[in-house]
Amino acid sequence: MGGAPVAVRRWFDILAAGEKPENDGRLAAAHESARAYRSRAKADNTRAAYRSAVRAWCIWCNQHGVPPLPASPSDVAAFLAAGRDLGQAGNTLKLRAAAIRFLHRAAGLPSPTDTAEVSETMAGIRRDAPNPQKKRAATLTVLRELLAPIPDDVRGLRDRALLLVGFAGALRRSELAGILRADLERTDQGYELTLQRSKGSQTDAVLVPLPYGRTELCPVRALARWLDAAAITAGPVFRRIWLPPRTSPDAPPPLPAIGTAPLTPRSIARIVQARADAAGFAGREFGGHSLKRGALSTGMQAGAHAAQLKRLGRHKSFDVLGEYLEFGNLFEGHPLRDVL
Repeated sequence: MGGAPVAVRRWFDILAAGEKPENDGRLAAAHESARAYRSRAKADNTRAAYRSAVRAWCIWCNQHGVPPLPASPSDVAAFLAAGRDLGQAGNTLKLRAAAIRFLHRAAGLPSPTDTAEVSETMAGIRRDAPNPQKKRAATLTVLRELLAPIPDDVRGLRDRALLLVGFAGALRRSELAGILRADLERTDQGYELTLQRSKGSQTDAVLVPLPYGRTELCPVRALARWLDAAAITAGPVFRRIWLPPRTSPDAPPPLPAIGTAPLTPRSIARIVQARADAAGFAGREFGGHSLKRGALSTGMQAGAHAAQLKRLGRHKSFDVLGEYLEFGNLFEGHPLRDVL
């Protein structure tokens, strides 16, 4: 409290890392251990996002000579307003306000974001900031178009498996990036995928079925082909592929190399966009959520019950499920169409 912005930033980086100290039996060590466990209540991606937001907050405070901890509501409101004036999205500023709240509560201080001054500022920002455009759903028809031009080289095998697994499991890009070979169990009906963590279940593992298909869209066969071609028996399933440099100008082009580190969620979004571009779509309309939205929208169009869609998408409520559905002809789906 009352420290320089750089000191607050360093303290929060250590806190958000969630590293548990050695508990030597002292009361102070027990308090530090409890603090580490509290920080681990947030998902890894959330903690990383909070660290980035607190870093931005501390930089701003340093520029203007104001304390980041404890912060005054007027300074927080000014920080958020300045971000909006620079064109930052409403969701980005909402995340930054949440990070400042977490920073203060972690320090045992009341949060300045709980005041009317900050909440009213955020309400005005939400009115001013346009809602982000939802990424287009890769429905079954679109998915076929995305897959059609993909070749059978090693990169194509990876991307085909990635698209089909993401669609069949209604997976988020972070869930795709986190799949390990040990998370997959082959059964008579397909693969059983164990998600150690997901947005809908931060503490308990979730079992996701990837069933055999009867067409070229079978996720099981596509995944098996990729695993065999890449000789993946352990570690991340979806990995980076690159071309090594030529050993000499006259040497033949080298074969693609398969890495050991997983693709990042952002890389998965870029792959979806690149495959959309190659299929003749506007790639910027697609993203990491396109596969999940496409799976749920396709299920809805096929007449699946809302409860089945909610289970497939691993949503806690039907309200959240509705945000993922893409409706085609609104008149055709009107519930009173055959009644009026």
